Amino acid sequence: MAQSSIPARFGAAVRRAARRRPVPIGLVLLLVAGALTGWWLSSSASPGYPKGEIGFSTGVQRGVYDRYGQLLQGYVSTAMPGVRMRLDNSQGSVDNLERVAAGRDDFAISTADAVAGFNSPSKWHLRAIARLYDDYLQLVVPADSKVRRTADLRGLRVGVGQEKSGVNLVTRKLLAAAGLDIDKDVRPALLGVGDAADQLRDGRIDAFFWSGGLPTNALTDLSERYRIRIVPLADLAEALHQQEGGGGTDAYRAATIPKDAYPKAEPAGTAVPTVAVPNLLVTRDDVDPDLVQGVTRAVIDSRDTIGSQVHAAQLVDLRTAVYTDPLPLHEGARRYYTSIKP
Repeated sequence: MAQSSIPARFGAAVRRAARRRPVPIGLVLLLVAGALTGWWLSSSASPGYPKGEIGFSTGVQRGVYDRYGQLLQGYVSTAMPGVRMRLDNSQGSVDNLERVAAGRDDFAISTADAVAGFNSPSKWHLRAIARLYDDYLQLVVPADSKVRRTADLRGLRVGVGQEKSGVNLVTRKLLAAAGLDIDKDVRPALLGVGDAADQLRDGRIDAFFWSGGLPTNALTDLSERYRIRIVPLADLAEALHQQEGGGGTDAYRAATIPKDAYPKAEPAGTAVPTVAVPNLLVTRDDVDPDLVQGVTRAVIDSRDTIGSQVHAAQLVDLRTAVYTDPLPLHEGARRYYTSIKP
């Protein structure tokens, strides 16, 4: 081996040891070889991704995005030594896309319809890491409410999500599909799911829309303290598909909220037909590929751990994770999926 290929400190050690007596030179070389082996192993074992802080934009407090982010943060801290995941609450999907596109955060979750309708010039720098789980559209009312369909909301006080949330985006479409104008035919309240649940219980609003994984803790908690009912929305599915703009053609699908999602909701043991939209884990094209590959691995490997507390996360699946339309996969995510193919 040429001397230039050996780290300087080990070369000096060989020369010093060779001048000493009576230590056998063979023993010295054996010790140095051991040191070199340890150095090589420690160097090759070090992670290839950059260390430091990364920003993850979640969503409103008490929402599914928020809880998912908290659990992923803990998993990443163990699975990716040296990486610290900072969690930033936001208004939801649209806000998340703006934050990532502007470089304020590195990762976020967003619904596919919000991605499709995102009109910023920076949209073309967005990339996907994985399709996660589906959000279910939910219209929540008091159990004794006269509201049986979306059109019955006319003139009522309705929680419509925060301004830059995916909830607000799809609520506008749902109301339009039902023949209602969000600004004229209802009294909209820009509320996150936690505040909406509190205000429904206190009688300050008559209903609220929510788009989230099942179950959403804020709704579960509400149903245990207050009698609620979830209004079917499946009658609007076809109208959503036909609406112009926002990418609704491929984003929405008919779905059913299982009867055991909210056991305390009334009538008990009843499944509710509705509409669902997929969630994507999003980043930018300039985020380091090795970092993205590590995060992708953490997302897939943490499915069971996170899924034990966020049931929607149990649906994260390698067979569907790569279907991230309308965004292309990030190079780092592509590397991960390619590496695990049999």
